[in-house]
Amino acid sequence: MLAAWRAGKVIPAFNIPYLPIMKAVVCALRDTNTFALVQVARPEWEKFEARSLRAIRQEYERVKDERYTRLHLDHVPVLDEDGLPVDFEAIIAEAVDLGYESVMVDGSRLGLEENIQATRKVVKMAHDAGIPVEAELGMVLGHEAGPLPPYEELFESGRGFTDPAEAGRLVAETGADWLSVAIGNIHGAISGAARSQKKVEARLDIAHLDKIQEAAPVPLVLHGGSGIRKEYLRQAFGHGVAKINIGTTIRQAYEAHRSQSQSAACQRVYDAVVNLLVTQLEVAGSAAAIQPQ
Repeated sequence: MLAAWRAGKVIPAFNIPYLPIMKAVVCALRDTNTFALVQVARPEWEKFEARSLRAIRQEYERVKDERYTRLHLDHVPVLDEDGLPVDFEAIIAEAVDLGYESVMVDGSRLGLEENIQATRKVVKMAHDAGIPVEAELGMVLGHEAGPLPPYEELFESGRGFTDPAEAGRLVAETGADWLSVAIGNIHGAISGAARSQKKVEARLDIAHLDKIQEAAPVPLVLHGGSGIRKEYLRQAFGHGVAKINIGTTIRQAYEAHRSQSQSAACQRVYDAVVNLLVTQLEVAGSAAAIQPQ
């Protein structure tokens, strides 16, 4: 991640809501010589079919290629999308014990002081095991129940955007290694009829991103990477964003074709990943430049 950040490059991170998707993702990475993270977030075993942290780890051991992949624990919220408390420390401790190679704690629904406290606990746990931590500040919307306000209204108001001064505090006081930020990006819906709908084409406030990076000089992360306009992505990668999460694009590709057959659905995922790496993100070949340590 540091190598990508310093070089102005980005590492894609692919969420796995269905276990068969993982092999297709790894094959696409290998065939395009691209380095990326394979990751799972709590909603993917709670609301989809990733099953469990252990199941994901076992599937990863079966299909991994460490020339191109590492395993990351994505979103573990302190408060979930329904406003309910989560036993986040136990979940992250399990992932550390299972050998996940980086973890994320999401305290973004908390006040700043509570977010700092929760993040600090996870940083201590993970750093003791020698692995990095991703934190989040600002509200990347989209997973909540019910419809969102019009996107342009959200963007123009800056609702949920990461506060640069608070970002500087959180990173300095917790030792978090990477920071997920909100600058216009939104998650794809994960419940109800909206989960199959085309995602909003988001844009990014690059000037605001620069302020965050200046205050918090660590690799920054974009959640909700599917559907962001390409011109904004290319700018963001040169302004501190070193990781971008991709979920909706490959999930919907799989869901739209799984009734035909699992192999057909996985082929669609493979095609979507290759197209994303080559055409949208333009990161094909990155494994030669980003050497995992």
